Amino acid sequence: MSEVFILLGGNQGNKHKIFSETIKLIGERIGTVIISSSVYETEPWGFVSDLFWNQALIVETMLLPEDVLKCALEIENKMGRKRLSANYEARPIDIDLMYYDDLQINTPTLTIPHPLIAQRRFILVPLAEIAPERIHPVTNITIKEMLQNCPDQLKVTRLG
Repeated sequence: MSEVFILLGGNQGNKHKIFSETIKLIGERIGTVIISSSVYETEPWGFVSDLFWNQALIVETMLLPEDVLKCALEIENKMGRKRLSANYEARPIDIDLMYYDDLQINTPTLTIPHPLIAQRRFILVPLAEIAPERIHPVTNITIKEMLQNCPDQLKVTRLG
């Protein structure tokens, strides 16, 4: 059994319903969701748009990393995600793989750990809630330390 850290993000449609259904589909298609963070409202990173919701999950899976990615993309499509360009854009849901065990993967379709973890508060805040002492397998820095040193100053607010 492997452990995959997933970050959900989205800013279109009924976010409560979309996140709930996405987590259900992850449980059915990828593996058991063992921990989920609170939901956070976050400012968009890299473009101008409506506020996002973000949530981190830890999922136990029997799938290989490429198969997790394939399932994540299928779930995004089912939930209405349309990739209109290579640029950042508004979307109902985005499913990003942050970590897969302590693997380091760099292929044309998948990079793990996610290459921008340390630069984005909307990733680090939910991850720090559920796994503050998790060590990045490349930098050997904890999530908590990355958050303390994060250059991103965009607002990340815990909901409810």
